[in-house]
Amino acid sequence: MIHIQSQWTPSPVASELVERAADAALAHENAAGDLTVVLAGDAQLQALNRQYLGIDAPTDVLAFPGTQPDPESGVMYLGDILISLTQAEAQARAARHSLESEVQLLVVHGVLHLLGHDHDETGAKSRMWAAQGDVLRRLGLSEFVIREL
Repeated sequence: MIHIQSQWTPSPVASELVERAADAALAHENAAGDLTVVLAGDAQLQALNRQYLGIDAPTDVLAFPGTQPDPESGVMYLGDILISLTQAEAQARAARHSLESEVQLLVVHGVLHLLGHDHDETGAKSRMWAAQGDVLRRLGLSEFVIREL
């Protein structure tokens, strides 16, 4: 199950788009489990970025992998993805595409991180970008395939 939380009511991005992006990334990786996507603002992501990565600046997406199954259902909890809608809006505006498309890109990117992908090293980055490109094409967002975050 994909849990979606938003600081805004109503949320500026339809939950169906967030779920669709997360499901597509999970399907691509043949993975299953629960996860949470939080649509937040710069302040929350900056605080978490500072606390966990030592970077005192806002960022567009952070992923915190889970490691335990839910004690009631036994379903693996994959983790939490936090997205700054402030950053997503700015990036969407700069690239001249919709906020919805940008958020889907960030969800896919976050899910891949939860599933162990990374982009710190050249080989790992190539594998992550290839997986991300495949998922984005499936979502009809091929304009993002070569874009790096």
